[in-house]
Order: sequence, then C-alpha cells, then structure tokens
Amino acid sequence: MEGSPMMSSSEGRAILRGLARFWWLWLVFGIAWVLISLVILQFDDASITTVGVLIGLMFFISGIQQFAIASMVDRGGWIYGLFGVLFVIAGVISFISPENTFAAIADILGFLFLIVGVFWIIQAFVERDENDVWWLGLGAGVLMVVLAFWTGGQFFIEKQYTLLVFAGIWALMSGVTDIVRAFQIRKLKDV
Repeated sequence: MEGSPMMSSSEGRAILRGLARFWWLWLVFGIAWVLISLVILQFDDASITTVGVLIGLMFFISGIQQFAIASMVDRGGWIYGLFGVLFVIAGVISFISPENTFAAIADILGFLFLIVGVFWIIQAFVERDENDVWWLGLGAGVLMVVLAFWTGGQFFIEKQYTLLVFAGIWALMSGVTDIVRAFQIRKLKDV
C-alpha cells in the first residue's frame, strides 16, 4: 500500500482511516454468511419452498451487503449499487414465489454461479493493489466459474440437492472472504 497514490496525501489517509472504522461490518457479514451456510448444509431433504426461501434470503442479504459497500467506496460504487439492486430484486421475487424460484434457479443455476464467479474475479483484480489477500477472492471466483460449468450439466431432479450444496458453498465462500477482508480493512487504521 505504500506505493499507492492515495497514501501520499493526508486526505487519502483520512479516507482510509474512515473506511477502517467500518471493518466490523465485513466481519458481521462474514459471520452471517458462514451461519447461513451451516444452516443450508444441514438440510438433507429440504422442501422446494424452503430452498426457494433460502435462496431469496441469500440474494436479499447479498444485495444489502452490496449497498453497504457502495456507500463506503469512492470509486466504482455504482457497480456495487447495480449488483445490489439486482440481488434485492432477485430476493424479492424469490420471496413472492419460492416454488417457482426453485424451478427457475435450478434451470439457470450454472449461469448464476457464472455471474457470481465473474463478479468475484473482477472484484479481486480491482482490489489487487489495496488488498494483500486479493488472491482469495480470485480463487473463490475461479471455483465458482468451475462449479457453474459443472452444475450446468446436471439433471433437474438432481439439481435440488446440487442447489442446496452449492448455495451452502457460495455462502461459505462469501463468509470466509468477508471475514478475511474485515481484518485486512482493520489494518488500514494504522495507515
């Protein structure tokens, strides 16, 4: 971080310290994601409605998280805001009709994982200069892209369990990444 242009000005340092005050927000989101993943991965014979509601909850929480991040960044906040809007819309639709959500999600599961994976990869490269563990997001994104192609080849009946397992994996990867990111952001207090 020493070589970045932001660090050369006192204004840049003040912005980083201001952002570091909210490090706990990523920690809270990370813990929430890990708890959600544990709940999802405990289901062995979940109903279609439960799967739809859980997916809606994941979309909604992810949307709120994107809005929180958008409000804290100086550049590129509109990208986080756009993804926040898309995630919240998907969450609301999931709550309205969880049975149809399950059927639709199962049909397009691979495509959704591809979108999430590409977003994580882009985010990792954007954060590369400021984040020492940017590779964690990159690895999670690459894993999601691989899962996207594998999931796309599954049959509908098998997708119920595939959807549960991969929704749990998605939540777990989000949680671990956010927890690591929280402690990286906390380091900015000393800048």
